[in-house]
Amino acid sequence: MTHLRLEQLAAAKIETEPYEYVVVPNFLSAESLKRINETYPPINQGGSFPIESLESTMAIKEVIDELDGPAFQKLIEEKFAVDLNERPKMYSLRGYTRGKDGQIHTDSKDKIITVLVYLNETWDKPGGRLRILRDGKNVDDFVAEVAPDKGTLLVFKRSDKSWHGHHPFEGPRRSLQMNWMTSEGSRGWHRVRHKISAAVKKLTAA
Repeated sequence: MTHLRLEQLAAAKIETEPYEYVVVPNFLSAESLKRINETYPPINQGGSFPIESLESTMAIKEVIDELDGPAFQKLIEEKFAVDLNERPKMYSLRGYTRGKDGQIHTDSKDKIITVLVYLNETWDKPGGRLRILRDGKNVDDFVAEVAPDKGTLLVFKRSDKSWHGHHPFEGPRRSLQMNWMTSEGSRGWHRVRHKISAAVKKLTAA
């Protein structure tokens, strides 16, 4: 089954102010979103979690396989005028947002492109809506706000001004993040850090 609506990404306009980004609503269909949420791993604590332990029956794995494909990469390269050939990719899942999450940041310098796919079926909360910001100081000085629901896709090119964040929210908030990284070493470091974080959370919950 095809989950990604690549034709919608192809038709979407890339924005350039205050930095390069594109938003594609309904990048995943309602049917895909339903299947994903029915088999989504039970992530009940904050932080990013690696994908290596996902079971083959989980629909989110199918989404990851499609994101790994050449068609998606080609569209991103065309949209952002960037060569991603042989650049390593890193994936992580989120299932729970803490009140301290969402602080303004640009993403680390070893990330080239950030891809976010939002997996919540609906979102009626005022917090937890990612904002594309004009600066690193004011979360209310934004040019776009993205609700984390309905299979929306957000992609941006990381830079020293790719500021983003959201108002506080604590509770379930599902998303898949993918990054093209500058090097295999940088990907490895992030993966180790995520694994350690997940292991500490598991021990703490036990």
